[in-house]
Amino acid sequence: MSQELERVYTINLGKALISQSQHRAVRAINMIKEFARHHMKIEDIKIEEDLAHQIWSKGVRNPPRKIRVRMSKTDEGYVLVSPYDEEVEETSKNETKKDTKKEDKAESTKEIPVEDKVEPVKESAEDKAEPTKESPKKEPSTAPKKQTNKESAKPTKKAKPSKSK
Repeated sequence: MSQELERVYTINLGKALISQSQHRAVRAINMIKEFARHHMKIEDIKIEEDLAHQIWSKGVRNPPRKIRVRMSKTDEGYVLVSPYDEEVEETSKNETKKDTKKEDKAESTKEIPVEDKVEPVKESAEDKAEPTKESPKKEPSTAPKKQTNKESAKPTKKAKPSKSK
């Protein structure tokens, strides 16, 4: 094998939640190895340390539900499973998008004619003279407030004469 074979997969790890909580991350690692054996047709699988850290990042109980990986066959006869880095492909796409945007902007500025400046309309003296209708403002009332005391609100109890023998 002089040429390396490389593929990108999204692996669903949702079934790792079936196992006990203390074994979920371990099962997720085993599921990745099993997936690689099935799709790459080689028994010897090696997982990169970065991918293992990504799976174990939230602890043994909470592995990710899905993970995007890059699998590559090597000349040594094993499959190397590593995390998929989208940055490499995105930069090339972004460069082409930026170039097309610059060209579009250059063309659009050439096609648009310069319009005459519109002066703002000045208010006439008649408009200023008319009073605007505003809602009347509430003035604070100067009437004295009633004071309510709990003692005055309650009826007073009369003392009952005690019976003496």
